[in-house]
Amino acid sequence: MFRATLLSLISVLLLSAADAPPKSAFDKPTLEAYVRHLYLLNPQLTVTVNDPKPSALPGFKEVKLRIAQGAQFQDLTLYVSNDGKKIVQGNFYDVTTNPFKPEIDKLKTQFQPALGTPGAPVQIVAFSDLQCPHCKTEAQMLRENLIKNYPKEVRLYFKDFPLEGLHPWAKAAAMAGRCVFQQNADAFWDYHDFVFSKQESLTPENLKDQILAWAKDNKSLDSVKLGACIDSKATQAEVEKEMEDGRALDISSTPTLFINGRRIGQSIDWANLKTIIDSEIEYQKTAKNAGDDCGCEVKLDVPGMPSATPAIAPVKKK
Repeated sequence: MFRATLLSLISVLLLSAADAPPKSAFDKPTLEAYVRHLYLLNPQLTVTVNDPKPSALPGFKEVKLRIAQGAQFQDLTLYVSNDGKKIVQGNFYDVTTNPFKPEIDKLKTQFQPALGTPGAPVQIVAFSDLQCPHCKTEAQMLRENLIKNYPKEVRLYFKDFPLEGLHPWAKAAAMAGRCVFQQNADAFWDYHDFVFSKQESLTPENLKDQILAWAKDNKSLDSVKLGACIDSKATQAEVEKEMEDGRALDISSTPTLFINGRRIGQSIDWANLKTIIDSEIEYQKTAKNAGDDCGCEVKLDVPGMPSATPAIAPVKKK
């Protein structure tokens, strides 16, 4: 009787062990040490290894790492084999889908300030910081050229991504801009131009007064309601959601553009931007897999690591 009971217990234990999922061989300290050695990372740099997630690459998990020093950081995506022994770095694509589909799926453009024709074949989403000097330069370039040259072919969306660690009034300006947008969508672009034009003279102390003085001269706005919206911080959650959207796309600097999902994480001049737009217009004539759906540098440059943004070849002047 005892022997039979013991054999039954052993059988149950063996079956339970067989049914249990195998323990993952992935080890965060091992991966961190390997990456530090691979890129000769300074000991002062911190390396954060996130938990592995399922990936579209069979037999591999996606692992994101962040290499940081103070407010500067660079994100790195690796694909680690299920046994933890192999690492793949780079991009892989499914030729049956748009190569930028993951980015397109994450670009939330509903209820965002927009210019251009809805349903246009080219969608540009600009993540910007109203206190960022490079954003100001790019914003002026877009406002002067985009709709004038592509009145029906391009739809531009603006999304706030204030860099709070660098720019003390950027988030407050973004929140005020959303207050303006709630009152009058068209007036947002006047506000956009106003803040960028006054960028050098604005401070955390005079920001609200300057905005309200501007609003009093804008007949499409109620400056009293605008002041109440600013004081109540009614749009703070909205701006923070925009920032969350940017982080989901691994944005680390402004300005960052997405042209039909293609990331341009660096300042770009009009000639190069026009080349990309023209290419997308032509490509979408047959592909029809992107377009508008009726969507200040803080990056840490680590020597030897690939850039998150492919270099854009300069346009040769004739």
